[in-house]
Amino acid sequence: QVQLVESGGGSVQAGGSLRLSCAASGHTYNCMGWFRQAPGKEREGVASIWHRGDITYYADSVKGRFTISRDNAKNAVYLQMNSLNSEDTATYYCAAHAFCPLWHVPANQMDAWGQGTLVTVSS
Repeated sequence: QVQLVESGGGSVQAGGSLRLSCAASGHTYNCMGWFRQAPGKEREGVASIWHRGDITYYADSVKGRFTISRDNAKNAVYLQMNSLNSEDTATYYCAAHAFCPLWHVPANQMDAWGQGTLVTVSS
């Protein structure tokens, strides 16, 4: 059974940092990444990374602040989030598919979704 399990969410003050982790089991994916959904807003793609880790994609809103990485030995993907602000408050979801970037994949065609982890940034 394919599973993606996120961890690392929490509360942080503006300007702070958090690191999200997502562990995959049951399958190795070419592309893994992160989405987020803030209250009352649509889900948006945040970052994606290819299997070799040499090609990454970022939403304009997080470029220069967030870094995605992966450890294929652990079948895991990470999201280092720095300089957080209140607009980063959202539930963050890990996702996986054969192709990158993940935001080009319809949600109902994604190979796997995590259960989500909440990030709250207070000003």
